[in-house]
Amino acid sequence: MYQIVRYEGGVYKHNELKEWIEDVGGFIIQEHVMQLDVFMTVAFPEDEIGEFKALSKNYKGKVVETPLAGIEIAVVAPSLSRHHLPHIACDVSEYVRKFGAKPNMIGLSHGAGKSISQIKEKEKRLIEEHDLAIYVMGNFKSCIEDKTHLFEVDIPVIITGGPQSIEVDKTYIGNLGRRSQRLRRGSEIRALDSMIEKITEKIGEKRLELSYDPPIIPPVVLKDEIEKNIADVHGIFAPMPIVTQLDGLRIKLDYDRSHEKIENLKIDNYVLKDIAYISKSLIKNYILVKLKSKSEVMEESNE
Repeated sequence: MYQIVRYEGGVYKHNELKEWIEDVGGFIIQEHVMQLDVFMTVAFPEDEIGEFKALSKNYKGKVVETPLAGIEIAVVAPSLSRHHLPHIACDVSEYVRKFGAKPNMIGLSHGAGKSISQIKEKEKRLIEEHDLAIYVMGNFKSCIEDKTHLFEVDIPVIITGGPQSIEVDKTYIGNLGRRSQRLRRGSEIRALDSMIEKITEKIGEKRLELSYDPPIIPPVVLKDEIEKNIADVHGIFAPMPIVTQLDGLRIKLDYDRSHEKIENLKIDNYVLKDIAYISKSLIKNYILVKLKSKSEVMEESNE
């Protein structure tokens, strides 16, 4: 298993640190160089993390734990209007990004209104492309309780809202309702911290479940292979050309133009299309890769 952390330090001799990361079988997921500072998100075999922390001190850097690194989160608002989307949704997105997650904002087309709200099947499938969904709701208890049908998706769900408690069968975080200003007060920051704790708990449960029958190869390994062998990836100008998930990747290449190259990528003794489900994402026609489990691949190879 790989552990993902963030390194923060200076650019002086950081190339030597990158070489050490590669030597121990680690991967650089993301790197940002800002003047004299460097920020790297890196993945290691778990038994190497202690040595990496000790080595980081020699380079005057520090290692920051990122419990949500390597996951993609859908931040869902009932609509795209100013009634639902601003402030709180932005703050929630920024807060989960601080702990390593990659958030995507999604506004429902018909999520507003207690009696008429609905979620389309396409919107469900879009949300389910992620590892976890955070529903950013408003301040009225009855409104949230009457919209439980919006939360019926097949991934872990966290709901935020203004009331301290509501009656729903999903994990709920109060004191995070609609605001006319950014979340800066102590009670609001504590609510955001509580949200991170619940997300970490749910992601931990999902990671534990996957550990019993993990993907045939770790997503970070697949990401590294794609970057080495698919030249088109280096022409992507998005901040994260390849987004890692718990059991796959989102590749920001057009599916129609590039899916055959991805499908026919050779990794060890496998061809990627034989060990993964490769489909067109509902986000900008990107390529979505979901890795098969070890048992599934073994069963198919024995047939």
